Amino acid sequence: MFAFSYPATFRKGRDNGRVFVTFSDFPRSATDGADMAEAAEQAADCLGSAIAFALVYREEIPRPSTPGRGQRMVPVPLWIAPKLALHWRMRDLGINNSDLARKLGVTEAVVRRMLDPDHATKTAKLETALQALGQKVVMLALSAVNRRRLS
Repeated sequence: MFAFSYPATFRKGRDNGRVFVTFSDFPRSATDGADMAEAAEQAADCLGSAIAFALVYREEIPRPSTPGRGQRMVPVPLWIAPKLALHWRMRDLGINNSDLARKLGVTEAVVRRMLDPDHATKTAKLETALQALGQKVVMLALSAVNRRRLS
């Protein structure tokens, strides 16, 4: 099982007290918030945007690194996580869009839309594609106590 979250560094600013967030796996991505709660919310949005940008521009999307001392894990937003899972699985198996399209009995354009972060692909389609590639989609809801243990 793979957890879709990335380590981030949260630092409180000296001048204005805002919380600044950076990602070691996405060095060009950063955000901030008025307090820790807002910074965490903004961090998830920033992470989703960084992943979406990488998908659109066909850039390498790293697997999450091991969190360093003092880092917190930021979850990948639900709207992009299945597309990221499909991208990684196709890459791991060396399968391109046309290969997956043949496997699913659809056109290559359908697979392209599945990977497009701007296209609202139905969850069932993404789940079917992942299952065709030997992956099972599992969703876990963690309590606040368990989330603290993971971060």
